[in-house]
Amino acid sequence: MRAAATLAWFMCAAAQAATVGAQAPAFTLEGRSGPVALADFKGKTVYLDFWASWCGPCKRSFPWMAGLQQRYGAAGLQVVAVNVDAQRADAERFLAANPAPFAVAFDHGGATPRQYAIKGMPSSVLVGPDGKVLYQHAGFNDDSAAEIEDRIRAALAQKGQP
Repeated sequence: MRAAATLAWFMCAAAQAATVGAQAPAFTLEGRSGPVALADFKGKTVYLDFWASWCGPCKRSFPWMAGLQQRYGAAGLQVVAVNVDAQRADAERFLAANPAPFAVAFDHGGATPRQYAIKGMPSSVLVGPDGKVLYQHAGFNDDSAAEIEDRIRAALAQKGQP
């Protein structure tokens, strides 16, 4: 029931979409060990992932995102996973089973996904070092993972990174 209500809320929420080429909406959220702010990653390419504990594809995406952070972190990539569960305890149970060696933030009120016009879980936004949106994607599977990783490599190459 909670998952359906949350998804319905996202689909009905009025928002200004973070469109490709536009400045990514700023945010500062509670993180696992302190605040997580998009501004803290200026100069890096940010893979911003919106997820929820009840999301099946999110369970598959977490090991992949851990691999992204490991492969491309030194080249300037920062993965930031924004949880949208109403209760942090739900997110913490998920994280205990799905390790996250990257930044994790909690948005229980849903302001950030509304700013980005997120309509489903998982959804991702690739933000360039200048803070502009490079790419958006909804869902996760093997095909989308390959496409997203290609976009990440291209973004890092544009900055002169591998």
